[in-house]
Amino acid sequence: MQNKNKIIQLLGIPFTALLSIIFGLLLISFPIGIYIVFETDIGDDINYDYPITHLDIFYNTDFYQSSFDVSIGDVFVILWVFYLGIFVISILGPKQHFLKSISSIISVGKYDVQLNYMFAITKWLSILVLISGLINLIQESFGIITVPPLGDNNLIQFFYVSLAPLLEEFVFRILLVGIPLFALYSGRASVRYFLKCLWTPSSLNILDSKKAIFIIIFVGVAFGFAHIAFSDSWSEGKFAQATAGGVILGWVYLRYGIVASLLIHWATNYFIFAYAYFISQINSVPLETAFFNPLMSTLELLFLSSGILAVCILILNKFYLKKSLI
Repeated sequence: MQNKNKIIQLLGIPFTALLSIIFGLLLISFPIGIYIVFETDIGDDINYDYPITHLDIFYNTDFYQSSFDVSIGDVFVILWVFYLGIFVISILGPKQHFLKSISSIISVGKYDVQLNYMFAITKWLSILVLISGLINLIQESFGIITVPPLGDNNLIQFFYVSLAPLLEEFVFRILLVGIPLFALYSGRASVRYFLKCLWTPSSLNILDSKKAIFIIIFVGVAFGFAHIAFSDSWSEGKFAQATAGGVILGWVYLRYGIVASLLIHWATNYFIFAYAYFISQINSVPLETAFFNPLMSTLELLFLSSGILAVCILILNKFYLKKSLI
């Protein structure tokens, strides 16, 4: 056991450094997003005053092009404040603040991700990026290219990628995972307990997790299919990536709650595009070119390195756990 702790302590030095850098980059993305929406010409012929009811999501509804006086900028600020609030919660809780939680890896060679949301978020976000990258690498070797949906306007696209995590986590995690888990594993009926279990499904007494895992995988596949099902969706190559992401988000939701799964999803959308659009605007280059900028490559390398270390530590813990039971 002492050998295990020493190895984790050794791996913990670069691992905690990388998680701290990722945390800092996530934090910096908040002012970057505000700058992009309100201080750049990202929307070309439209800006943040563009009416929300003119968006295609309201097409064929009574709200489409109505006189409802709410702009993209108004809704973006509401989303921004909401995500920032959840971000602060993730730093401070549920039981320890982020820095104290990750420092235990170096100091004693042990850690408990359950003690802090941000620890779980940065760790599993890194693993998600690693798995997504491996899937993309394998698919490209077989000639399967993942093509994103084409957006007519960059401002509207950035607004959509900021809104999507909230809507998709509500549907695919809370409604399709949280409620079935409560129906299967809840031993009592109470509104307060119901809401608590939707917020943190680990509050349920799940002794046999087979049904829970089946639900997570099934919903993960549905999540993957939803990304390619429509004419204006991603290409078919996105299915495997989105399915893997959906399964990981479902597992994170089960273990750590909606705070962790929501912010991981937010990071894969808003965070990535915030940096890409920032590069695009300050260098006056197309978004597609911005993704090949050295800064974006550095971000990818950070996540891949952190993901590899996270997987190594997970495997190490599993190995020593099995060994201790023999």
